[in-house]
Amino acid sequence: MINIGDWIKKWSFLQPHKRALIFEDRSFTYQEINLRTNQLCHFLLERGVQKGDRVSVLLYNCHQYFEIFFALSKIGAILVPLNWRLAGPELEFIIKDSGSRMLIFDPEFEEVIASIRSHLNLSNGDYISVGSPCPDWTKDYEKGLLENPVQEPQLQVSVGDEDPHILMYTSGTTGIPKGAILSHRKTFFNALNADIFYNLTSKDIMIVSRPMFHSGGLLVEAAPVLYKGGTLILKKRFRSHEILETIQKYRVTLLEMAATVYQFILQECDLDQYDLSSIRCYFTGGERVPKAMLKEYYRKGMTISQIFGQTEASTITFLSPDDAVLKIGSVGLPVFHGEVRIVDKSGKDASPGEVGEIIINGPTLMSGYWNRPDLTAETIRDGWLYTGDLARMDEEGYIYIIDREKDMYISGGENVYPAEIEKVLHTHPKIFDAGIVGVPDEKWGEVGKAFIVLKAGEAMGNGEVFEFLKGKVAKYKIPKYVEVIEELPKTASGKIQKFVLKEWNKPESTKFQAPNNK
Repeated sequence: MINIGDWIKKWSFLQPHKRALIFEDRSFTYQEINLRTNQLCHFLLERGVQKGDRVSVLLYNCHQYFEIFFALSKIGAILVPLNWRLAGPELEFIIKDSGSRMLIFDPEFEEVIASIRSHLNLSNGDYISVGSPCPDWTKDYEKGLLENPVQEPQLQVSVGDEDPHILMYTSGTTGIPKGAILSHRKTFFNALNADIFYNLTSKDIMIVSRPMFHSGGLLVEAAPVLYKGGTLILKKRFRSHEILETIQKYRVTLLEMAATVYQFILQECDLDQYDLSSIRCYFTGGERVPKAMLKEYYRKGMTISQIFGQTEASTITFLSPDDAVLKIGSVGLPVFHGEVRIVDKSGKDASPGEVGEIIINGPTLMSGYWNRPDLTAETIRDGWLYTGDLARMDEEGYIYIIDREKDMYISGGENVYPAEIEKVLHTHPKIFDAGIVGVPDEKWGEVGKAFIVLKAGEAMGNGEVFEFLKGKVAKYKIPKYVEVIEELPKTASGKIQKFVLKEWNKPESTKFQAPNNK
């Protein structure tokens, strides 16, 4: 039986004094993390948390995140990571949709939580505050640990392979977030895959700068290193110079970051001023990777390999460092534990060079979408998960991502689904219709551009759109550019032709008096 909570227990016995985590220059051994995890288990059990219960977590990267991660695993409860960039109504939806019976959060988010408390079906005892000042309507995390024993909890239920481990929400193309159900089996086999392509050892040290609400941060970077008994250095926020200083100070061996972050480092830092010789592998994934950036790093003696995946399946393909230059632009070959096909519209395997949709099979697939059997059946067919991503395969089997079949774009490493923002814009009293596409941006990779059709006789400036969206959607989802147009290009069935909007993209925004739209 696979229980991810066993990882920390076993390493605590095998290498109790080995550093597991470093956070804000404070080190925690495997034994320390396990003992604190046990205290948290008792605290949560005391508060009524049971197997199958969902617990929402709104925290920056910190050592407590992994105590929660392992404690919930041991109990068989389900972690619901919350994106701290989301607005109040967005957080409220996920907490309520998941049926979370507890919320663990950083006091820094007190204001946004307070704004939605009256809408949540939680009592004061169901709010756990990590850090100070501790709001008077919450329980104190550290106090709760100190009041409980360090012994392993004696549980009356078993937790195993197919039990849900994490409920990770991603925005849907319809604008409604969907919770991917990730089992203990999925997390385990993803760690095995990473062990193979990272060539992990217990001596490895990795910086984790991606937030834990990301599959990339929690499951691609952090979990595999802890599975192997290595060391994680947790960063609350990304700062270019601090990343390089940390590599130098702690002799970091592995670095996996979003392409946007690598770009920031190139723009803001002189790499020659730092000793980065300890790094044996550089990786990136999760968004478009500019070839020019890869070539620039290569000229500086650093070869960056690409990986490709999604929340529903974690890592799908991996490009080895040996192939990173020869196959530049490729996301590599399928991971060891998993099958990947590229199929045409009829479901037949595409020929080499032919563009088709990536579909995947194997033990790293999600169990389905939370309370969405219709969407689950649409996404997973005959055991194959249809990703919606378009790609081609060369004669040697290396995969190249072409585009996304869906309209989603990635801005600064964050997935953005235009339909979600379009839905909000349609509630503006002046707006008749709206379409949003991702457009290239030097800083963020892609940003949103909104094409607006106004109601008859109305006029509005770009600033009105930005102000209207504030507080209704996360800041990173707000389009950077706005252009008012007379009519959206649509198919006969009424669907917006997004590819036409991308062709219409102009460097500047415009505004004018709207025509008489009916």
